[in-house]
Amino acid sequence: MKQPAILHLENITKQYEAVTCPAVAHVTLMLRQGELLGLLGPSGCGKTTLLRIVAGFERPDSGTVELAGRLVAGSGGWVPPEQRNTGMVFQDYALFPHLTVAENVAFGLKNRRSKNNRLFVKKSTAEAIALVGLSGLEKRYPHELSGGQQQRVALARALAPRPELILLDEPLSNLDVQVRLRLRQEVRSILKETGTSAIFVTHDREEALSISDRVGVMRSGRLEQLGTPEEIYAYPASRFVAEFVTQANFLPARRQGLHWETEVGSFEVSRSELGNQETGERGSWGAGESFPIPVHIQDKVLPEAGELMLREESVILKPDDNAPVVIQDRHFLGREYRYCLQTPSGKRLHARTTLSTQLPIGTRVRLSVATSSVQIFPAAIA
Repeated sequence: MKQPAILHLENITKQYEAVTCPAVAHVTLMLRQGELLGLLGPSGCGKTTLLRIVAGFERPDSGTVELAGRLVAGSGGWVPPEQRNTGMVFQDYALFPHLTVAENVAFGLKNRRSKNNRLFVKKSTAEAIALVGLSGLEKRYPHELSGGQQQRVALARALAPRPELILLDEPLSNLDVQVRLRLRQEVRSILKETGTSAIFVTHDREEALSISDRVGVMRSGRLEQLGTPEEIYAYPASRFVAEFVTQANFLPARRQGLHWETEVGSFEVSRSELGNQETGERGSWGAGESFPIPVHIQDKVLPEAGELMLREESVILKPDDNAPVVIQDRHFLGREYRYCLQTPSGKRLHARTTLSTQLPIGTRVRLSVATSSVQIFPAAIA
């Protein structure tokens, strides 16, 4: 059974003065009760502006915002931020330095007129602090806490009023790597335990994929693709999404009949299967090896040129003195090696392998692909 929609954005656009491109352009999406949505994209792509529009800190130039079925922006309506029943967690925590942990968490509760009785505030504050694992630290001040603990306080403050939606603006970016890895899973668990819907803004692809139920990839104010983490990673809708979300190589390819020719091999593609995810055809790297090729072309017209996407983790390296590709460098990453490869034209490719593949720099290697992970994107003819 589908959960009801907690948020519905319809054709949201926001244009700032003296800026050519809109900060947000025609964004439409729906968030269901209990769902965690990650907004992913590079700096300046519009994800934080979109979050601020949902919160009520910015007014959209066009489009509508509905929260729990109530129109809060657009079509002549406007509801201020304090009346939207949303919680906000900022990148810099935004804690009051002169207030204790308990006082910071209780601050939002005391400002709610209908719920300002002391017993309710005390009980809700204690529950929120316990939920984020800070029981016993109620009397400490922010400067007496670690960065991770301060972020937990910010989360508890947002959760205490039991909002319909929590908005998190890159809340983990100021934390050390190990703290960030641990806290992002704790944040997900807390939100799931309480059944709280949330939008999580980040430019970290791993963070977005691990926390979110769905991911929205933004580019230049537009929503480039919206889907589950698995869908976004396995079937990127554009070259931009493929490059931003996956660790992949892109090889220029030209069509010769029904073959895609690259400098490291050729691939056979069937016209009749264009638009399907898998063609059932076989492709090879010129070494007698073959594998299925999923075709990802947005229109049905077979182009003269394109780019093949090869994920780093799917590339297999096999030493061959006659191969055209040379290992230029090797990096040890703990659980794997990352190889830098050079093609005959001087193009750099990368491959990630297990520790069992240990090849010296200067080795000539032939490439093959472990899985059906090759995708084709249209490209302009050079």
